[in-house]
Amino acid sequence: MEKAPRLIAREDEDVSLAVEDVLKAEGIAIRTQATCISLAPHDQGVAVSVDCTHGPPETVGTHVLLAVGRRPNTDDLGLDRAGVATDARGYIIVDESLATSVPGIWALGDCNGRGAFTHTAYNDFEIVAANLVDGARRELRERVPAYALYIDPPLGRVGVTEAQARASGRPLLIGKRPMSRVGRAIEKGETQGFMKVVVDAETRSILGAAILGSGGDEAIHGVLDIINARLPYDVLQRAVPIHPTVSELIPTLLGEMQQVR
Repeated sequence: MEKAPRLIAREDEDVSLAVEDVLKAEGIAIRTQATCISLAPHDQGVAVSVDCTHGPPETVGTHVLLAVGRRPNTDDLGLDRAGVATDARGYIIVDESLATSVPGIWALGDCNGRGAFTHTAYNDFEIVAANLVDGARRELRERVPAYALYIDPPLGRVGVTEAQARASGRPLLIGKRPMSRVGRAIEKGETQGFMKVVVDAETRSILGAAILGSGGDEAIHGVLDIINARLPYDVLQRAVPIHPTVSELIPTLLGEMQQVR
Protein backbone atom coordinates (compact mmCIF):
# COMPACT_ATOMS: atom_id res chain seq x y z
CA MET A 1 0.00 0.00 0.00
CA GLU A 2 1.55 3.29 -1.11
CA LYS A 3 0.02 6.69 -0.34
CA ALA A 4 1.84 8.38 -3.22
CA PRO A 5 0.69 8.08 -6.85
CA ARG A 6 3.60 5.69 -7.55
CA LEU A 7 6.33 3.74 -5.80
CA ILE A 8 9.63 5.47 -4.84
CA ALA A 9 8.35 8.83 -6.07
CA ARG A 10 11.83 10.41 -5.75
CA GLU A 11 12.84 8.36 -8.80
CA ASP A 12 11.84 8.95 -12.41
CA GLU A 13 8.47 7.54 -13.41
CA ASP A 14 10.00 4.90 -15.71
CA VAL A 15 12.08 3.61 -12.79
CA SER A 16 9.02 3.49 -10.52
CA LEU A 17 6.99 1.58 -13.09
CA ALA A 18 9.81 -0.87 -13.75
CA VAL A 19 10.21 -1.52 -10.02
CA GLU A 20 6.47 -2.10 -9.80
CA ASP A 21 6.73 -4.66 -12.61
CA VAL A 22 9.55 -6.42 -10.76
CA LEU A 23 7.52 -6.65 -7.56
CA LYS A 24 4.37 -7.78 -9.36
CA ALA A 25 6.37 -10.55 -11.03
CA GLU A 26 7.19 -11.77 -7.51
CA GLY A 27 3.46 -12.04 -6.78
CA ILE A 28 3.21 -8.81 -4.79
CA ALA A 29 -0.05 -6.88 -5.13
CA ILE A 30 0.46 -3.12 -5.21
CA ARG A 31 -2.02 -0.39 -4.42
CA THR A 32 -1.00 3.22 -4.99
CA GLN A 33 -2.75 6.44 -3.94
CA ALA A 34 -3.83 4.52 -0.85
CA THR A 35 -5.41 6.66 1.86
CA CYS A 36 -7.41 6.06 5.05
CA ILE A 37 -5.44 2.89 5.76
CA SER A 38 -6.76 0.83 8.67
CA LEU A 39 -5.78 -2.52 10.14
CA ALA A 40 -7.89 -5.22 11.81
CA PRO A 41 -7.38 -8.83 12.98
CA HIS A 42 -8.35 -11.52 10.45
CA ASP A 43 -8.47 -15.30 10.68
CA GLN A 44 -5.69 -15.43 8.06
CA GLY A 45 -3.61 -12.75 9.76
CA VAL A 46 -4.34 -9.08 9.21
CA ALA A 47 -6.96 -7.29 7.12
CA VAL A 48 -5.90 -3.96 5.62
CA SER A 49 -8.65 -1.60 4.58
CA VAL A 50 -7.77 1.19 2.21
CA ASP A 51 -9.43 3.90 0.16
CA CYS A 52 -7.87 3.72 -3.32
CA THR A 53 -8.83 5.04 -6.73
CA HIS A 54 -9.08 1.44 -7.98
CA GLY A 55 -9.09 -2.11 -6.68
CA PRO A 56 -10.89 -3.85 -3.80
CA PRO A 57 -11.22 -1.93 -0.51
CA GLU A 58 -9.62 -4.68 1.59
CA THR A 59 -6.53 -6.87 1.37
CA VAL A 60 -5.55 -9.72 3.70
CA GLY A 61 -1.99 -10.59 4.65
CA THR A 62 -0.08 -12.53 7.29
CA HIS A 63 2.05 -9.66 8.62
CA VAL A 64 2.21 -5.88 8.49
CA LEU A 65 5.28 -3.71 7.95
CA LEU A 66 4.43 -0.05 8.42
CA ALA A 67 7.03 2.29 6.89
CA VAL A 68 6.33 5.90 7.88
CA GLY A 69 9.78 7.41 7.48
CA ARG A 70 12.20 8.19 10.26
CA ARG A 71 13.35 11.01 12.46
CA PRO A 72 16.64 11.50 14.33
CA ASN A 73 16.89 10.65 18.03
CA THR A 74 18.16 14.09 18.94
CA ASP A 75 15.44 15.26 21.30
CA ASP A 76 17.14 13.77 24.38
CA LEU A 77 20.68 15.00 23.72
CA GLY A 78 20.28 18.38 25.41
CA LEU A 79 21.11 20.19 22.18
CA ASP A 80 19.06 23.19 23.24
CA ARG A 81 21.15 23.55 26.40
CA ALA A 82 24.33 23.45 24.32
CA GLY A 83 22.90 25.91 21.80
CA VAL A 84 23.14 23.48 18.87
CA ALA A 85 20.55 24.43 16.26
CA THR A 86 18.18 21.87 14.75
CA ASP A 87 15.56 22.10 12.04
CA ALA A 88 11.82 21.49 12.38
CA ARG A 89 12.28 17.69 12.09
CA GLY A 90 15.05 17.51 14.68
CA TYR A 91 18.00 17.19 12.31
CA ILE A 92 21.14 19.00 13.45
CA ILE A 93 21.93 21.88 11.12
CA VAL A 94 25.47 21.72 9.71
CA ASP A 95 27.54 23.66 7.21
CA GLU A 96 29.61 22.23 4.35
CA SER A 97 32.29 21.06 6.81
CA LEU A 98 29.65 19.42 9.07
CA ALA A 99 30.18 22.03 11.77
CA THR A 100 27.12 22.89 13.85
CA SER A 101 26.02 26.30 15.08
CA VAL A 102 28.35 25.89 18.09
CA PRO A 103 32.12 26.15 17.51
CA GLY A 104 33.89 22.89 18.31
CA ILE A 105 30.82 20.67 17.73
CA TRP A 106 30.30 18.66 14.54
CA ALA A 107 27.42 16.35 13.59
CA LEU A 108 28.02 13.19 11.59
CA GLY A 109 25.74 10.51 10.22
CA ASP A 110 21.96 10.19 10.22
CA CYS A 111 21.44 12.99 12.77
CA ASN A 112 22.42 15.71 10.28
CA GLY A 113 19.98 14.66 7.55
CA ARG A 114 22.63 14.97 4.84
CA GLY A 115 22.61 11.41 3.56
CA ALA A 116 21.31 8.82 6.01
CA PHE A 117 23.26 5.97 4.40
CA THR A 118 26.14 3.97 5.84
CA HIS A 119 28.43 5.16 3.05
CA THR A 120 27.51 8.83 3.54
CA ALA A 121 27.93 8.54 7.32
CA TYR A 122 31.44 7.17 6.82
CA ASN A 123 32.19 9.94 4.34
CA ASP A 124 31.02 12.43 7.00
CA PHE A 125 33.80 11.05 9.20
CA GLU A 126 36.31 11.39 6.36
CA ILE A 127 35.34 15.03 5.81
CA VAL A 128 35.64 15.95 9.50
CA ALA A 129 38.89 14.00 9.95
CA ALA A 130 40.44 15.64 6.88
CA ASN A 131 39.56 19.12 8.13
CA LEU A 132 40.51 18.60 11.78
CA VAL A 133 43.45 16.20 11.58
CA ASP A 134 44.92 16.21 8.09
CA GLY A 135 44.88 19.94 7.45
CA ALA A 136 42.92 19.38 4.22
CA ARG A 137 39.78 21.17 3.13
CA ARG A 138 36.91 18.84 2.28
CA GLU A 139 33.24 19.77 1.99
CA LEU A 140 29.89 18.09 1.61
CA ARG A 141 29.31 19.73 -1.76
CA GLU A 142 32.05 17.53 -3.22
CA ARG A 143 30.05 14.36 -2.53
CA VAL A 144 28.23 12.87 -5.51
CA PRO A 145 24.91 11.43 -4.30
CA ALA A 146 24.57 7.71 -4.94
CA TYR A 147 22.66 4.84 -3.44
CA ALA A 148 21.25 1.38 -4.14
CA LEU A 149 17.74 0.08 -3.62
CA TYR A 150 18.00 -3.59 -2.75
CA ILE A 151 15.11 -5.19 -4.48
CA ASP A 152 15.85 -8.15 -6.78
CA PRO A 153 17.27 -7.13 -9.20
CA PRO A 154 18.77 -4.07 -7.48
CA LEU A 155 18.60 -0.43 -8.51
CA GLY A 156 21.85 1.53 -8.58
CA ARG A 157 21.47 5.35 -8.70
CA VAL A 158 23.92 8.20 -8.99
CA GLY A 159 23.56 11.95 -9.46
CA VAL A 160 20.30 13.62 -10.46
CA THR A 161 17.23 12.02 -12.02
CA GLU A 162 16.08 12.73 -15.55
CA ALA A 163 13.21 14.82 -14.17
CA GLN A 164 15.62 16.94 -12.12
CA ALA A 165 17.90 17.40 -15.11
CA ARG A 166 15.00 18.45 -17.35
CA ALA A 167 13.84 20.95 -14.72
CA SER A 168 17.19 22.74 -15.08
CA GLY A 169 16.31 23.76 -18.62
CA ARG A 170 19.72 22.65 -19.87
CA PRO A 171 20.07 20.79 -23.20
CA LEU A 172 20.48 17.10 -22.42
CA LEU A 173 21.65 13.87 -23.93
CA ILE A 174 19.79 10.80 -22.69
CA GLY A 175 20.51 7.15 -23.37
CA LYS A 176 18.45 4.15 -22.31
CA ARG A 177 18.87 0.43 -22.90
CA PRO A 178 16.73 -2.47 -21.60
CA MET A 179 18.48 -5.19 -19.65
CA SER A 180 17.01 -7.65 -22.15
CA ARG A 181 19.78 -6.42 -24.49
CA VAL A 182 22.56 -7.01 -21.96
CA GLY A 183 24.30 -10.34 -22.60
CA ARG A 184 25.20 -11.00 -18.96
CA ALA A 185 21.60 -10.41 -17.88
CA ILE A 186 20.35 -12.79 -20.58
CA GLU A 187 22.92 -15.40 -19.51
CA LYS A 188 21.70 -15.19 -15.90
CA GLY A 189 18.03 -15.18 -16.91
CA GLU A 190 17.54 -11.79 -15.23
CA THR A 191 16.41 -9.44 -17.97
CA GLN A 192 14.09 -7.17 -16.00
CA GLY A 193 14.90 -3.47 -15.82
CA PHE A 194 17.02 -1.05 -17.82
CA MET A 195 19.99 1.30 -17.66
CA LYS A 196 19.76 5.04 -18.30
CA VAL A 197 22.30 7.86 -18.40
CA VAL A 198 21.65 11.63 -18.47
CA VAL A 199 24.34 13.97 -19.80
CA ASP A 200 24.66 17.75 -20.10
CA ALA A 201 24.85 18.27 -23.87
CA GLU A 202 27.06 21.36 -23.59
CA THR A 203 29.59 20.32 -20.94
CA ARG A 204 29.33 16.60 -21.84
CA SER A 205 29.34 15.83 -18.11
CA ILE A 206 27.28 12.94 -16.82
CA LEU A 207 24.57 14.36 -14.57
CA GLY A 208 23.01 11.12 -13.39
CA ALA A 209 22.37 7.49 -14.14
CA ALA A 210 20.19 4.60 -13.07
CA ILE A 211 20.82 0.90 -13.54
CA LEU A 212 17.86 -1.25 -12.55
CA GLY A 213 18.88 -4.80 -13.22
CA SER A 214 21.28 -7.61 -12.52
CA GLY A 215 24.42 -6.19 -10.91
CA GLY A 216 23.10 -2.64 -11.10
CA ASP A 217 24.43 -1.80 -7.63
CA GLU A 218 27.97 -2.67 -8.76
CA ALA A 219 27.88 -1.50 -12.39
CA ILE A 220 26.77 2.00 -11.37
CA HIS A 221 30.19 2.63 -9.82
CA GLY A 222 31.81 3.07 -13.23
CA VAL A 223 29.53 6.03 -13.83
CA LEU A 224 30.07 7.30 -10.28
CA ASP A 225 33.84 7.26 -10.80
CA ILE A 226 33.60 9.29 -14.03
CA ILE A 227 31.42 11.89 -12.30
CA ASN A 228 33.84 12.10 -9.37
CA ALA A 229 36.77 12.49 -11.76
CA ARG A 230 34.88 15.32 -13.52
CA LEU A 231 35.57 13.75 -16.91
CA PRO A 232 33.33 14.03 -19.99
CA TYR A 233 31.19 11.01 -20.78
CA ASP A 234 33.27 10.39 -23.94
CA VAL A 235 36.06 9.01 -21.73
CA LEU A 236 33.79 6.25 -20.44
CA GLN A 237 32.36 5.70 -23.91
CA ARG A 238 35.86 4.88 -25.22
CA ALA A 239 36.63 2.49 -22.37
CA VAL A 240 37.18 -1.21 -23.10
CA PRO A 241 35.25 -3.10 -20.40
CA ILE A 242 35.50 -6.78 -19.57
CA HIS A 243 33.22 -9.27 -21.33
CA PRO A 244 30.79 -10.65 -20.26
CA THR A 245 29.64 -8.11 -17.68
CA VAL A 246 26.75 -5.73 -17.18
CA SER A 247 29.23 -2.83 -17.20
CA GLU A 248 30.34 -3.60 -20.75
CA LEU A 249 27.07 -2.20 -22.11
CA ILE A 250 27.64 1.25 -20.58
CA PRO A 251 30.00 2.42 -23.38
CA THR A 252 27.50 1.07 -25.92
CA LEU A 253 24.72 2.98 -24.18
CA LEU A 254 26.78 6.17 -24.22
CA GLY A 255 27.23 5.76 -27.96
CA GLU A 256 23.46 5.86 -28.43
CA MET A 257 22.71 9.14 -26.65
CA GLN A 258 19.85 11.22 -28.02
CA GLN A 259 19.52 14.98 -27.52
CA VAL A 260 16.41 16.26 -25.72
CA ARG A 261 15.29 19.60 -24.34
